[in-house]
Amino acid sequence: MTSSQTMSAAAAGTWHLGDLTINRMGFGTMRLPQSGAAFADDAVPRDRDQAIGVLRRAIELGVNHLDTAAFYFSPLRSANELINAALRPYPEDLVITTKVGPGRDPSGVWSHATPGQLRGQVEENLRQLGRDHLDVVNLRIVGTDSIAERFGALAELREAGLIRHLGISNVTPEHLAEARAIAPVVCVQNMYGIGVRPDQDDFMRACGEQGIAFVPFYSIAGTRREGGADGTEGDEVLSVALAHGVSPAQVRLAWTLQRGPHVLAIPGTGDPAHLEENVAAGALRLSAEELAVLEALHHG
Repeated sequence: MTSSQTMSAAAAGTWHLGDLTINRMGFGTMRLPQSGAAFADDAVPRDRDQAIGVLRRAIELGVNHLDTAAFYFSPLRSANELINAALRPYPEDLVITTKVGPGRDPSGVWSHATPGQLRGQVEENLRQLGRDHLDVVNLRIVGTDSIAERFGALAELREAGLIRHLGISNVTPEHLAEARAIAPVVCVQNMYGIGVRPDQDDFMRACGEQGIAFVPFYSIAGTRREGGADGTEGDEVLSVALAHGVSPAQVRLAWTLQRGPHVLAIPGTGDPAHLEENVAAGALRLSAEELAVLEALHHG
């Protein structure tokens, strides 16, 4: 592991999202607006100065890929607004990836955008972030229906210059093929981690073969999803963590990054110490023997 003096997100290596080069260790902003579970009706807003400090520290540590969404908000706090307040004027190498499709009204009630409503969601992200274009926009979906009409609407916004690159989230290989027939796809963002959706292994590898980034979400939290990690771990993860003198979360991140050079990490936290742990995991290399133990756990 690296010391705090030399720790950098660059230790995980780089990948490209279209013509944008990023460090593979990124940062997800879902946990920034609140303490505890995201999207809870009784969410406690996070201390504003702490949230802004975490974002600025992430940039200091070499993070140049942020994952966000306009629907990441709690009472009093919005992830996009925090990014805007903390980081503008934005560093030239910073890539902000957002997602559209789901939406929440001011009271937190969920809905899903029609193709005609996607432009409004894109413009909402532009306003909140203070940008005149978005670096990467993921179409996040629910279900297995065709995405052609919705992805086509985003492709039109890309042609209009509002979006630089497109991705898709919570999707199947069939969705990817459908989208690529319409416009280039730079990333696929799906739920994935040790023991979490091993059925995604082939899809993850196929993305790499096509030069497309695979971006797992909940790679630490797993099935607890927006609730976050609960501290319970299997003996396999614990033994590897003990051998390296690191946390189980760091083992999970290192495993994720070692799935392939095209696999990115976007762990989220509002805790400065956890941020540093997460970034440090980019320098952790697991042995072939350790990977074999974790592979057995992954497939149960």
